[in-house]
Amino acid sequence: MAFAVCPCSLSRLSPWETDGDLEPWEEGRLWPVVSSSLVADHDYGLWKNDSSRHLFSVITLAGVSLLVFVGLIDIWLDFPLLHPSRSFIQQIFIEYFHEPGTMRGQRSLLLGPARLCLRLLLLLGYRRRCPPLLRGLVQRWRYGKVCLRSLLYNSFGGSDTAVDAAFEPVYWLVDNVIRWFGVVFVVLVIVLTGSIVAIAYLCVLPLILRTYSVPRLCWHFFYSHWNLILIVFHYYQAITTPPGYPPQGRNDIAMVSICKKCIYPKPARTHHCSICNRCVLKMDHHCPWLNNCVGHYNHRYFFSFCFFMTLGCVYCSYGSWDLFREAYAAIEKMKQLDKNKLQAVANQTYHQTPPPTFSFRERMTHKSLVYLWFLCSSVALALGALTIWHAVLISRGETSIERHINKKERRRLQAKGRVFRNPYNYGCLDNWKVFLGVDTGRHWLTRVLLPSSHLPHGNGMSWEPPPWVTAHSASVMAV
Repeated sequence: MAFAVCPCSLSRLSPWETDGDLEPWEEGRLWPVVSSSLVADHDYGLWKNDSSRHLFSVITLAGVSLLVFVGLIDIWLDFPLLHPSRSFIQQIFIEYFHEPGTMRGQRSLLLGPARLCLRLLLLLGYRRRCPPLLRGLVQRWRYGKVCLRSLLYNSFGGSDTAVDAAFEPVYWLVDNVIRWFGVVFVVLVIVLTGSIVAIAYLCVLPLILRTYSVPRLCWHFFYSHWNLILIVFHYYQAITTPPGYPPQGRNDIAMVSICKKCIYPKPARTHHCSICNRCVLKMDHHCPWLNNCVGHYNHRYFFSFCFFMTLGCVYCSYGSWDLFREAYAAIEKMKQLDKNKLQAVANQTYHQTPPPTFSFRERMTHKSLVYLWFLCSSVALALGALTIWHAVLISRGETSIERHINKKERRRLQAKGRVFRNPYNYGCLDNWKVFLGVDTGRHWLTRVLLPSSHLPHGNGMSWEPPPWVTAHSASVMAV
């Protein structure tokens, strides 16, 4: 069946509607031109047959149902179903051939038959001037779809947000466990360090007094006690010194954002600690071995403790290597003697002499030396790696949190063809001077190699470089 279209304006009447005495070709209306057989019967066949009307109604209802079904799947898979700005052929081509190897192409192929039927139905309805009811349903479906997406839209959403939401119970559990076990970890550090010191005084010192020369003995005496004093001092300061918190109730501080948990102004380099449940100035991380946050005022104590503890463990591990080998060989010998003793007891005769035995003191000394070497070696490896990592961050003028922030910012600017520069990076040497609080050459001795409780540069809220730092221009502010 063909259509005859007058160049005049099209009528608003549907193809199956009549208008009294008017002829089909009058008034510039669009009417179907039927074959001679249908004209001979004086019946327009398709449009005046009741069964055909029922069939068309059934097809329309099926199309609407298919529209709802495919639309729901479309929202679930987050696919734009209808694109009014594109033609029908363009939509079919894009959905079937655009990115065929990706997940979107695979999903489109799965929904292809249903969407093809829907497109054909819509094309038939719009090209043949479908009833107002169907057009209204399609328009209302589009409007409802836009409203639903607008309610669920979140510009900050994404895979990171979904992962954070999924792991929120794990974060809550870890935060509460670390909060309550912090005291246990501190006691464990004190007990382990005290055990090493006790073994050094009770087991190692009597041996080296009999074997070492006087100059070598003096060197070990002064170095070991200097190292021990620095370890105890910096660990005590790291535990008892607050990391620094932004003042609350003040409006004159320089802030870069508002903490979404504290609802208070947050200065630069300040972050919220979920374990302490408050914001911390220049927060690096929460250390369970200190039961405290590492922030602006105790960051130097934390790093100094890690550094001198690593030196002490390396010193004990290297210095007790010969004693460890002898003690390990003695323990193996003790095991063999115990085995031989059992065999001798089983086959004992009156003329045999029992094998020699080790005293309790000798056994405990050998086992303590093995324990000292294994513990110091393992702590030196683990804590040494952590110390090197923090040394690299200090050389760059970053904290552990700022490293992740600056890494994302560097990638974002690199995609735009720009270069990111950390405004708190003054150069490797100047970064160490600012971190350690070294203003003059004498401070390397009085503030680094000797115990010192001097405050760091700045108040943790404003970050103007010290006057002796090389002048530089900061164009990017990291938060």
